Amino acid sequence: MSLERFICGRYLVSKQRQAFISITSLLSMAGVAVGVMALIVVIAVMAGFEEDLRTRIIGVQSHVVIQGKNGTIAEYANVERRIAGMAEVAATTPFALTQVMLRAAGGTSGAVLRGIDPVSAGRVMGHLGAEELGQLRKRPPGARPGIILGKELARQLGLVEGDMVSLISPRGMISPVGHIPSMRRFEVVGRFESGVYEYDGTLAYVHLTQAQKLMRLGNAVTGIEVHARDMDQAGRIAETIRKMFGPGLRVQDWTEMNRTLFSALKLEKTAMFVILTLIVLVAAFNIASSLIMLVMEKTRDVAILKAMGATDRSIRRIFMLNGMAIGAVGTLLGAGSGIVVCLLLARYKFVELPRDVYYITTLPVRLDIGDVTAIALAALVICLLATIYPACQAAKLNPVEAIRYG
Repeated sequence: MSLERFICGRYLVSKQRQAFISITSLLSMAGVAVGVMALIVVIAVMAGFEEDLRTRIIGVQSHVVIQGKNGTIAEYANVERRIAGMAEVAATTPFALTQVMLRAAGGTSGAVLRGIDPVSAGRVMGHLGAEELGQLRKRPPGARPGIILGKELARQLGLVEGDMVSLISPRGMISPVGHIPSMRRFEVVGRFESGVYEYDGTLAYVHLTQAQKLMRLGNAVTGIEVHARDMDQAGRIAETIRKMFGPGLRVQDWTEMNRTLFSALKLEKTAMFVILTLIVLVAAFNIASSLIMLVMEKTRDVAILKAMGATDRSIRRIFMLNGMAIGAVGTLLGAGSGIVVCLLLARYKFVELPRDVYYITTLPVRLDIGDVTAIALAALVICLLATIYPACQAAKLNPVEAIRYG
């Protein structure tokens, strides 16, 4: 063991007359631990919320969406065939999109209507069950065409499975009396719940052929959805499709479609990191103050060490090691406590959220070793910076003056 470490260990275990310095060191250690624990728990909860929201969004949206520049894709079968041949693509499905009005006995509401192919849509959309898609694909002879509504949209209109709803499209026809919206009757064959209110309260699904008739598209579609084998490769797939078809198609991946939302979440996560780091910063000031008091208490000892040949570098190391020991122990305690709290939250889910306010009922937790490492390193750096001034002041002591007046 080096001289610096030996003296640092002796200083950490203070005598009775230095009990106040020991209490200050313990409080500094506790402050670092609380700050690190709070940071780990909050960042893990926010990361879990982001992952949960991303999973729900991807359940409704596909990884890549391709749309025509003029609003439609005429030869969509050829486009879909070429895209499906890419190694990174798992599945594709065409769709037709428009805005409509839904009218029922319970009221009227605007909706976003999506015409889908029930055969291929199930491989791209995770929120629609096989039973509902089967109801769209196979209708009994003479039955009304089927429609699948979002849970909140169905609740607003007071509809359940088997009820009839009138769908009014602004794309009607021109008559002698002017423009007449087209209206058709559909039977509610299912409801879906994505967990995102924006989707559950606005989306409605019908068979692709019904949407094409309603929108007067003929054999064209609004766009094509692409499901990637790896969602993180969606950006590269989108770029490949852009190069393949040129400017005639508009291609977006899921990160581009939700850039504003995830940018806001990232900014909020960064803001929380900065705010909670202030707890560690306050503890670092306590470390600095305890070291300053320790230097004042050990002035005579420092003078004797210098008289015996200790260098300024050795004196600095003694007090920096002292402060870093306090910070390291506090960081380890905080990191351990934070990990334990996160594991308990993830396993037992004892924190419940009101269902009428949040779309989730428990706190989602995603513990990332990278986040834990970054938090621990940030705490250690702050503690190291807090030790520099007291250590430098100790190294500047004049041994003759210190012994004379110490």
